[in-house]
Amino acid sequence: RLDEETRKLVQRPRSDTFTISTTASIAERWLIPRLGRLQAQMSDVEIRVMASTSLVDFATDDVDVALRFGSGRYPGLQADHLMPGDAFAVCSPRLLSDPERPLRTPHDLCHHVLLHDDLDVFGALPELTWLPWLTAVGVSGVDGTRGPRFSYTSMALQAAVDGQGVALATLATAVDDLVAGRLVRPFPHVVASPHAYWIVYPEERSDRPDVAAFRKWALAEAEPHIRPDPEAKIIPLPPQHLRAFTTVRPARR
Repeated sequence: RLDEETRKLVQRPRSDTFTISTTASIAERWLIPRLGRLQAQMSDVEIRVMASTSLVDFATDDVDVALRFGSGRYPGLQADHLMPGDAFAVCSPRLLSDPERPLRTPHDLCHHVLLHDDLDVFGALPELTWLPWLTAVGVSGVDGTRGPRFSYTSMALQAAVDGQGVALATLATAVDDLVAGRLVRPFPHVVASPHAYWIVYPEERSDRPDVAAFRKWALAEAEPHIRPDPEAKIIPLPPQHLRAFTTVRPARR
């Protein structure tokens, strides 16, 4: 019994630890590259990142805030909009210089490998899968089921960086590679998503200094990249593909 209690004390996070729950791909593609700036802003706490697609229950889980993709409607929880979830195609710039396989319009995807994110959280990410995306942009004659599949968005995007094919991405998952030139958007078509990325936490935590500091930092990091793109061709997701889902549990009353 004593050994068990000692183990629990050792494993219990310190009181000055700030825990962020998010998916593995958002952690890898957006949060971790910015971790140094976050730690500088929150120097009085240790940052802990938990990567999971499981439902977050703030009543029982040792989590301070969550970064999640969803509707933003979570009873009893505060959800602050971080970034849109609109989906667009990305590829290595090397693919644009192949004269035998043009990539100027979505119809040209018939010449290229399609990279698939097979995670599809709770079966509800149609805007990030090729079949609905191709339908939305009016492309026929391209088999949206062919091509390699990956367990995580970050894996599909790394394959795209390496010139293995064309992937679907959002700002949250691709912005750093786009800015650095490792990825490009071959055409301006963007399928609008009813979902977005949110900073989620219980309403009663909104006045906590650490939660407020994280919220301010995250919104400031996202702000330069969410301005409207005048060249984007925004297309709605077909209604038959709309499905609601959640990755946080409603707050318990």
